Amino acid sequence: MDSYGQPPAQQPVDSYGQPQSQPSADPYAQPPSSAQPADPYGQPSSQQPVDPYAQPQTQPGYPPAQDAYPSPDAQEPAVSDAPTLPPDPDSLRTKPQSPLTPDDQAMAKRGVPPVEDTGVMLDGRPRQGPFLSGPGSFSFIVHHTALGALGGFFTQAFASDFNFDKSSREAMLAGTLIGAGLGFGASSWWQFNNWVDRPMATFGIANSVVGGMFTAGLMDLFTQDAGILTWSAFLGAELGAWLTAGIGGGQLPLNDGLLISSGAGWGAAYAALLLAIIHFSGTPVSGKTWRDTLLLAPGIGAGALALATMRYNPTPSQIVRANIFGSGVGAVVLLISGLVLGGFDQSTPYVLSFLGSAGAITTVSLLWEESVDRSAVKMVGRSEKERPYTNVWW
Repeated sequence: MDSYGQPPAQQPVDSYGQPQSQPSADPYAQPPSSAQPADPYGQPSSQQPVDPYAQPQTQPGYPPAQDAYPSPDAQEPAVSDAPTLPPDPDSLRTKPQSPLTPDDQAMAKRGVPPVEDTGVMLDGRPRQGPFLSGPGSFSFIVHHTALGALGGFFTQAFASDFNFDKSSREAMLAGTLIGAGLGFGASSWWQFNNWVDRPMATFGIANSVVGGMFTAGLMDLFTQDAGILTWSAFLGAELGAWLTAGIGGGQLPLNDGLLISSGAGWGAAYAALLLAIIHFSGTPVSGKTWRDTLLLAPGIGAGALALATMRYNPTPSQIVRANIFGSGVGAVVLLISGLVLGGFDQSTPYVLSFLGSAGAITTVSLLWEESVDRSAVKMVGRSEKERPYTNVWW
């Protein structure tokens, strides 16, 4: 036994304080524990509370294992339950594009794709010929050419009181040719630079008639001079046609054109019924009053429904249906009431016809709609009432 507590020669000294297989003879040495190795750096034993920040170790003692701290790259990526779609093959291909103009850049900022200018586009529509722009171009040119020719002829004819001497014939010929040339040139230039569709060309003719009637009736309130009335009618017809082209545009919607023309027709019909009611009620109406009223009423009706197009947008079938029902009911009521009451020389048939026609138009315009949900009719046991359709009038 070594009095100074030296370990025996057959046992090497462990500098890290590892446990020995045999107990030491050193009286000052601490007895080794078989359950827990001694730590020279004072690490806590198993009886001490666990440090929540301590990293796990694979082996007791020091130094720790190299892979004791997991690498951030070794973490598993987050798994998403969103379905993935294969990429579009076209999106992987690059296509050359032409440089953007300032207008195209402004449209691109607004999210509108630029329109490809191929040299044959007109108002966003393909031109249909080297001279004519759209399907209504020919009718548009013929209308304005004929209107100019008739205006030139009648203005000169009324100015000479239809005297067919040589000078009067020369004036009428010159007026006809000049008017036709001006009408052809103006309409050709317009349709070459603006798209002209069939509705605009068709309703332009109707609005020419309405415009000529309105201005003639308006001037007839102040004068009965034939020359002035003829010039007024001619200028009014031109104004009606060009207002249709300028305000309505080459792509005038069919329902707007039908609504304006229907307003002109119903204005004339209701004006005639009102005059008949007044006349057969005991207050005679003069011929001039009949003439001026029937000339002015179509323009007033067309103008009122032209303003209505800014707020309402009925379908063409709604307008045609209202015209058919209104005219049919009005005519039937007028005929039956006249036969039953013994003649048309009293105001009652005209009053009934007026009310019946207006009621039929109102009913089918407000309560008949194409977009009714047919499946709603088959549904039974609904807890609450549902509106099956919506209307353009409210």
